[in-house]
Amino acid sequence: MTAYLRPRDLDEALAARAAHPDWMVLAGGTDLMVNANHRPVPVGMIDLWRLHAIGFVRVADETIAIGAGTTWHDVERHPAIRERLAPLAAAAREIGALQIQARATLGGNVGTSSPVGDSLPVLLALDAELEVASVRGHRRVPYHAWCTGYRTTQLATDELIVCAHVPVPGPTTRTAWRKIGTRRAQSISKVMGAAAITLDGDVVTSARVALGAVAERPIRIAAVEAAVRGQPLAAAADAARAAMRAAIQPIDDVRSTASYRRQVAENLVARFFSVS
Repeated sequence: MTAYLRPRDLDEALAARAAHPDWMVLAGGTDLMVNANHRPVPVGMIDLWRLHAIGFVRVADETIAIGAGTTWHDVERHPAIRERLAPLAAAAREIGALQIQARATLGGNVGTSSPVGDSLPVLLALDAELEVASVRGHRRVPYHAWCTGYRTTQLATDELIVCAHVPVPGPTTRTAWRKIGTRRAQSISKVMGAAAITLDGDVVTSARVALGAVAERPIRIAAVEAAVRGQPLAAAADAARAAMRAAIQPIDDVRSTASYRRQVAENLVARFFSVS
């Protein structure tokens, strides 16, 4: 029989994680339950669903902190996130159906670290940091360093994800998010991307461009970021498209071909820099 624990607070949750690093951690369960029949029966389960200490949105002048237990339903509908982190609200709106959004959590998305996780390119483009904790204390990990490979992360076996700290883009930074799938709703991505582009007038001074579903993890496209720096928007789209051609090596799989993904990624990234 599988042991089960539902902690009352974060301290109890961290103590349980330290004592039982081999137990399954459950939040919304939208990924774990889908694959339950393909996994060994866990020896134990730590249930974090609706744990108050990790279910929050805290708004400050320059940063919004989103608890790991916050559902995508709550992310999408939070007025400050809609207004100040619009790409994250847009991504939340595309994560499964309403029933999934009501259960799936931010912590589950970044913990599972699937290359097709809809929120992950947004966290990259917005330069988020993840706060994790254990009985040893709290630490922050820049999200661009979080994923270490296919569905692997920097999270230690005794740690839990507490929240994401997302900087609020300044007034001269434009942001975008786009997902390409086989249909308009409830679709696993063929390609998705997000961008944060800082302008001086119509000249790009810096950019963070991130894609998902084109590699074994969500990635920043450094070649594009370098190519558009110092370019007027009218030229930046072409520069971004040209830089994309050698920047990714997508795979063929059941959802799409590599050549299709490459072409779509070029068009998607170029559109981020369109003048209109």
